[in-house]
Amino acid sequence: MQNSTLILDHHKIDQKINRIAYQIYEDNYNQDEIIMAGIAKNGFVFATILKERLETISNIKVILKELTIDKKNPIKSKAEVKMQGEEIKNKSIVVVDDVLNSGKTMMYGLQAFLNAPLKSLSIAVLVNRSHKRYPVNANYVGMSLATTLKEHIEVSFEKPNNYTVTLS
Repeated sequence: MQNSTLILDHHKIDQKINRIAYQIYEDNYNQDEIIMAGIAKNGFVFATILKERLETISNIKVILKELTIDKKNPIKSKAEVKMQGEEIKNKSIVVVDDVLNSGKTMMYGLQAFLNAPLKSLSIAVLVNRSHKRYPVNANYVGMSLATTLKEHIEVSFEKPNNYTVTLS
């Protein structure tokens, strides 16, 4: 088993979530509602936490959706979010994931929203890595981290009040 280093503990993650929620609010203060689409598994869990925090600090209605995509082979399967084009038309969308690595998953995930005119489309991530192979930049970032290609970032939301980000 590889050694792992704790990068962010629960307290620091909580602070990052608060900051991201306030940044989203500042950019969308004049909106009645926004759509928050979390990329399946950890991105959706992070989006759920972010939604709760945003609704605590603002009157914005946050519609939570899960964005499903085959992370291993996004070209073979289309990114899906259970919404119709009319439901997202002229809305502000925030696509959420736990870690932005190469940008590949996010790039293909954004395609789910490109068939309708949007008010805005932004990206929120807890950890932003520096290994971009695709032209994707997050608007809201908890932490930017320079790592080697062989290192792995793991975000754990499994235990309430004990979230962690580790590097191995």
